[in-house]
Amino acid sequence: MTTSTAYAVHQIARPTGFPAASDFTLVRTPVPDPAPAPGTALVENLLLSVDPYHRGLMDGGEGGFELDAPLEGRAVGRVIASRDPGLSEGDLVFHRSGWRTHALVTLGVDGTRRLRGHEGVPLEAYLSILGGTGLTAYAALTRTAGLRAGEDLFVSAAAGGVGTATGHIARLLGARRIIGSAGSAAKVRHLTGTLGFDYHDGPVGEQLAQAAPDGIDVYVDNVGGDHLEGAIDSLREYGRVAWVGAISMYNGDRSPAAPRNLFEVVHKSLRLEGVLVRNHTNLQDELEDFLVPHLRSGRVGTDTTVVQGIDHMVEAFLGMLRGDNLGKMLVRLTS
Repeated sequence: MTTSTAYAVHQIARPTGFPAASDFTLVRTPVPDPAPAPGTALVENLLLSVDPYHRGLMDGGEGGFELDAPLEGRAVGRVIASRDPGLSEGDLVFHRSGWRTHALVTLGVDGTRRLRGHEGVPLEAYLSILGGTGLTAYAALTRTAGLRAGEDLFVSAAAGGVGTATGHIARLLGARRIIGSAGSAAKVRHLTGTLGFDYHDGPVGEQLAQAAPDGIDVYVDNVGGDHLEGAIDSLREYGRVAWVGAISMYNGDRSPAAPRNLFEVVHKSLRLEGVLVRNHTNLQDELEDFLVPHLRSGRVGTDTTVVQGIDHMVEAFLGMLRGDNLGKMLVRLTS
C-alpha cells in the first residue's frame, strides 16, 4: 500500500442557489482495510468524475447526499488489496465511490465492475465516452430517439460531456447534420473545428430555424427551457426528443417557464422521453464494441478537461457547473 492516509470530500452545508466552496471540506482519514464478509476490495482511485446530477443530490431529501459524509460519484481505480474473490490486486475497476482517494468496493454491488482494459484506449475514456456520459448519449440516440442515418440532430450544451459524446456517436451512426448550442467562443471553436458541428449565435429558436430551415428529426436535450421550446418548433412531424438533463434548472430555479409550444407535441406527433443512464447499463459492452475501434484509430477522442488533485475536486465541480470545461470534467489523483 502506497500511503496510510486517505482523503475524502464531504458536504457540510446545503447550497442556496449556486454552490460555494464553503459548502464542502476535505477530510483526512486512515486508509480502510478490506473486510472479509461480505468480501470487499480496497481501491486506490485514479480518476474521479464530477457531473451535473451531483448538484441536485446536494439539496438532500430522498436519495440525496448526507451532510458530513463522503460524497459519491463515478470513479476509476486500481485494486491494491482484496478480500473479494472476484477482484485481484492490480485490477482496474469502475465504481461509484468517488470524491475520495480510496474506497472499499464489492464486485457487482452499486455498479462496481472490472474494466475490460482495451489496449490503446486511455483511462480517461472510461469516465467519458466509454463511461456514464457516453452511455447516456448512446442510449439517447440508439434507444430513446432511434436516430437513423441521414437524419438531422440538434444537441444542447453540445460542448459538455454528454454533448460531445452525442456528436461523436451521431456522426458514426450516419447523422446528416448535427447542430449544437454552447456557452462560449472557445466551445464554439471546439464544436465547429474539431467535432464538425453547425453553430449559430443568438436566441435559440431563431438561430435553430436559420441553421435548419427544413427542420430537425431528433433533439438531445441537456438544457431544457428555451432550448426545448426552440427544438419543438423545429422538429419535423414524428420527431423525437431524448431529454437527458436540464442544466438551466440545477441551481435553485426548479420551475422555469415551461415551453409555450407544448401542444406542438400533439400537433406534430412528437415523442418526448427522458433518459436515465441507470436504465441502460445492459448496453455497456455494446457501447464499447461500437466505439473502441474508433478510439484506437483516432477517429473519436475522449474530449476531457482534467484537473489534478483531490484538493481541487470542488474547484472542478464548480467549474463544470459554470461551463468551464470542454467535454467531460475529470479529476486525476495520480500522475
